[in-house]
Amino acid sequence: MTHKLTGLREVDAPHSLVAQFGPDHALQMDSGGRLDQWSIAYQTYGELNADKSNAILVCHALTGDQHVANAHPVTGKPGWWSTMVGPGRPIDTNRYFVICSNVIGGCMGTTGPASLNPSTGRPYGLELPIVTIRDMVRAQAKLIDKLGIDTLFCVVGGSMGGMQVLQWVASYPERVFSAMPIATAAKHSSQNIAFHEVGRQAVMADPDWRKGRYLEEGVIPTKGLAVARMAAHITYLSDEALQSKFGRKLQDRDAPTFSFDAEFQIENYLRYQGSSFVDRFDPNSYLYVTRACDYFDLAADYDGSLARAFQGVKTRFCVVSFNSDWLYPTSASRAIVHALNAGGASVSFVDIETDRGHDAFLLDLPEFIATSQGFLDSAAKARGLPPAAP
Repeated sequence: MTHKLTGLREVDAPHSLVAQFGPDHALQMDSGGRLDQWSIAYQTYGELNADKSNAILVCHALTGDQHVANAHPVTGKPGWWSTMVGPGRPIDTNRYFVICSNVIGGCMGTTGPASLNPSTGRPYGLELPIVTIRDMVRAQAKLIDKLGIDTLFCVVGGSMGGMQVLQWVASYPERVFSAMPIATAAKHSSQNIAFHEVGRQAVMADPDWRKGRYLEEGVIPTKGLAVARMAAHITYLSDEALQSKFGRKLQDRDAPTFSFDAEFQIENYLRYQGSSFVDRFDPNSYLYVTRACDYFDLAADYDGSLARAFQGVKTRFCVVSFNSDWLYPTSASRAIVHALNAGGASVSFVDIETDRGHDAFLLDLPEFIATSQGFLDSAAKARGLPPAAP
């Protein structure tokens, strides 16, 4: 079957490394489901040192992927975190061995709803077991095992990636030397769930969704996915950022046309965000990864005590928030810091002042870059890694 979307070619033949797992490394999932045959697609940058002590795992956000520091094979755009990862950057690829994998449920080569189900020979669709953040981390741990790495020097990520960072420390505390959860929360709020549900309903309301079987029928619910992306993108920005960038400026016209065209620049911008997104993302994957975030509630796994999740951990933490982020507000990061303090963990906390909203962690903000650099340098010294080359 020929996929209509270029990006979906990455499902079966990704432009990255792929680790294959069989029944001897089956993935047991929180939902009770089990994947006996599954794959995880990943990229690496830099070199692993002799004692394997310089590995950093970067966890991607909701619609990210493994292409953190290289040109994206579908869009051709630079890596999504090239501000942070690369030679001389805080996550210095001349100094560290950097790993970034596509999450379970994704669509860039890791097993997800667009992947072929080996037992049926057709795409999983909604037959793929529901995925949780802990399932994503279990899969990553198996990849790290396969790479022969016992302990990660650092696990770092923002947004959904930050959730994975927290889960890594809770699930495998002895395997994480340092951790940077950025612009994230230990549980998804009711508002977060509400926005995700709007997006899922937009996808499922598209006539081309076909109850998740669209790939077999040769169609893609692109209109629904584009609307989902538009709604979500609003949550990534702040009111101040939107106002300063767009205000009420009209798009390529001097006066209103009194129509439903994209009259305002903000409308045109959102439509562009929606239409460009559908080229690289599978609609069913959007359902799966948003649902994984919704289920995330780390304290619930520890009798309602977030501090218990981090009790006695030796991991060094740097928690970062942005004061204009209303999707994962500073208060959510403070709750993580309080729980870490209560659990006796070593933790530093920075709330960065910016008007850029949630997406600030993806931007080249000097205070964020300096914070990351300082934390990683300090952790590297404590780990016994040689200093960065001048």
